[in-house]
Amino acid sequence: MFKKSLLIASLATAVFAGNMKMDLNAKYGANNFHTQGAEKFAALVKEYSKGSVDITVHSGSALIKGNPLKAVKDGTVAMTDMFIPFTSGGGKVFGISALPFIANSYDDAYRLYQLSKKAYEKTARKWNQKLLYSVTWPASGFYSKKQIDSIVDFKGVKTRTYDKNSASFVNLAGGNAVALPWGEVYSSLRTGMVDSVVTSSSSGKDGKFWEVLGNYTKINYAYPLQAVTINLDYWNALNKNQQKAVLKAAKEIEKAQWEAVKLEDKTSLEILRKNGMKVKEASPKLKKELDEIALKLLTEYLDDANKDIKKIFKEYRK
Repeated sequence: MFKKSLLIASLATAVFAGNMKMDLNAKYGANNFHTQGAEKFAALVKEYSKGSVDITVHSGSALIKGNPLKAVKDGTVAMTDMFIPFTSGGGKVFGISALPFIANSYDDAYRLYQLSKKAYEKTARKWNQKLLYSVTWPASGFYSKKQIDSIVDFKGVKTRTYDKNSASFVNLAGGNAVALPWGEVYSSLRTGMVDSVVTSSSSGKDGKFWEVLGNYTKINYAYPLQAVTINLDYWNALNKNQQKAVLKAAKEIEKAQWEAVKLEDKTSLEILRKNGMKVKEASPKLKKELDEIALKLLTEYLDDANKDIKKIFKEYRK
């Protein structure tokens, strides 16, 4: 009750003469692809609302150190972006985009997102928030010290993974999954606590992984999503025209970012190569071996999934 009273007071401060000021917590740094997208979204909202909705983006998780779903639910922040597969409270639904080797291209990933969108929205509502837009990361690949040509090469590797799916994948491949906050990855690579990472070309570029690792194998592990949500109390405090402006901006930035991510991937790979990292495609042998692991993980995932999730994959496989 006390938190609700604080939220109401915060809204009263935010709404003045029909204007609304809100803060958006962005998980990654100012130069990150998704943070830049959030900045563009905020600018579009201001333009389309004729200045009546003013969103300030705070990069580097400046406003949230814990669970983003809970922070938005409680109104600690009005808006945030979040790495969906890593977000506690999202359940099996939030793990969909991070299932290994389900999507094989950006078109596949977008189609899976469209089929899953209602389930994401339903989960967000349970946490007192509205999903505004989601954009994929560049496909996750495998950064390592040694060259990876077959499943045998995974034996004994210590890999930083980002969710339950990626941890299960690494362990089944013969490696050892290690859970680490992103901020500790680089130092852990330097000290040898881990010697490999499952993540995107963009993250490897931002993390300057060429300083500590020599190889990047494009296994196209997954196309995980980053989403932006808004607290429902803040959303309902907007008038109809302001809501339309926010949704118009969200739709526009989502479309633009799904195209821009392809360029982000290409540019990031070029930077990795330029700095001496060996970038290579996964061999046919490795792909076949990894697909066998992926099938096992998907079967386990669907075993106790609800009917909504099973319906998503039934449609996706058509």
